[in-house]
Amino acid sequence: MEYVHTHAPEALIEVHERAIPVRLERWLELSAVLLLAIATLATAWCGYQAAGWSGDLSQQFSNAAAARMQAVQASTQAGQHRIDDLLYFNHWLDAREAGDEKLAAIHRRRFRPEFVPAFEAWMAQRPFSNPRAIAGPLYMPEYRSADQARSLELHAAADERYEHGTRAKLYADRYILATVFMAAVLFFAGISLRLDWRPLRFAVIAMAGGLLAGGGAYVLTLPLA
Repeated sequence: MEYVHTHAPEALIEVHERAIPVRLERWLELSAVLLLAIATLATAWCGYQAAGWSGDLSQQFSNAAAARMQAVQASTQAGQHRIDDLLYFNHWLDAREAGDEKLAAIHRRRFRPEFVPAFEAWMAQRPFSNPRAIAGPLYMPEYRSADQARSLELHAAADERYEHGTRAKLYADRYILATVFMAAVLFFAGISLRLDWRPLRFAVIAMAGGLLAGGGAYVLTLPLA
């Protein structure tokens, strides 16, 4: 004769009710662990990107400073060449006024190649008889300095590199800000494992999840180093 072990319906309900909290605890623990893992990886990634942008910042600012120094040197050299052009032109003019054609020819041969087109264009105006002639070759449109042009290019390059460095600093700061979100996620997910009151655990884990979602969306808007 077989015996069947029977349970009262109330006993079955009690066992089922005890199983629900256990499963719920496991899900809460799993959620907290996942949040901790994701936030840890995200923190490391944000730190890596912040370091990359900080390195780019230093390099760009260094390049900008070097380009600025080269621009100043080129501008100084252009000024020195302008003084030389003015001195040789004045010597030529004095020799011509004195009627010393030989001395004037010597000074004429010493003109820099960049100065010659402006001088010839100025002479083409017949400045000694034309009252409307431009005052001197250095004021002619044909007078161009390669050093001055290079100085302007280097200044523009320095400005561009400084701008790039400023953007790199901004991105580095934003990645550091993102680590603050991740640190908050680590904090709330960590303390959730120490809480016994279930409603509070729900609230803390939900807060951690919201911070992780917001921080992750913020990070996705940032460029990579």
